Amino acid sequence: MGQERAAMQDIRPLRIVVLNLMPIKITTETDLVRVLSNTPLQLDLTFMKIKSHTSKNTPVEHMQAFYEDFDLLREQKFDGMIITGAPVEHLDFQEVTYWQEITEIFDWARTHVTSTLYICWAAQAGLYYHYGVPKYPLQAKMFGIFPQRPIDQSLPIFRGFDDIFFMPHSRHTEIRRKDIEQHPDLTIIAESEESGVSMVMARGGREFFITGHAEYSPLTLDTEYRRDLGKGLPIDMPRHYYRADNPDLGPVVTWRAHANLLFTNWLNYYVYQETPYNIEAIH
Repeated sequence: MGQERAAMQDIRPLRIVVLNLMPIKITTETDLVRVLSNTPLQLDLTFMKIKSHTSKNTPVEHMQAFYEDFDLLREQKFDGMIITGAPVEHLDFQEVTYWQEITEIFDWARTHVTSTLYICWAAQAGLYYHYGVPKYPLQAKMFGIFPQRPIDQSLPIFRGFDDIFFMPHSRHTEIRRKDIEQHPDLTIIAESEESGVSMVMARGGREFFITGHAEYSPLTLDTEYRRDLGKGLPIDMPRHYYRADNPDLGPVVTWRAHANLLFTNWLNYYVYQETPYNIEAIH
């Protein structure tokens, strides 16, 4: 929608900020923009970076052109925020070089953002920082497409969902139901018999912690699998992903529709309908 038409409707774009911690940032940007663009709502997207870490896999020119430091954004307010995963699962949280800065951002989001999505490692980090929920190493990487069960389908985040939906997972650590259940402020809203807890909600939907990657494109797991094979790393074939479990036949896409619906529902019911028209009123 153009600026002229938008001005006639007396509405403003929703301001969404993305803290992208993934190493291949352009791929993650593309994945997120793809699922966010399915909403009819107008979005103003900002990409945030942290000062205490320099990306080695993304051109400096790209970072300078499209990313802003947290220090430059800390006085601003946003309707929604997405914090991505990061390739630091094997480290204890306090060993992560940018832990101090990212926890400052976690605190900032609670007063400057209406609703925040924490994805994969960020979900584990957010649950640990805010609620003390630990993570545990897995014997083998949780890798593939796994069926998930929405526990309360009356929640707006699951509007239009089927009884079972699928979500990609790619992680070496996990969180456990027993730890989450000790916190009355946390609600497990989706889980899998194979991949465990997949979605946790807090503060009435102002925070969602998602342990998988609903935003992944059809070939993301394939790229990860072939990359690790090429490096000689121990990696099993992603489960429930390739046709006839044959990498040469390519993936069967089973998660795209629900991924689009998940992000659309988040934007509509937890960002758009909960945010004040005057963004400065967010607290």
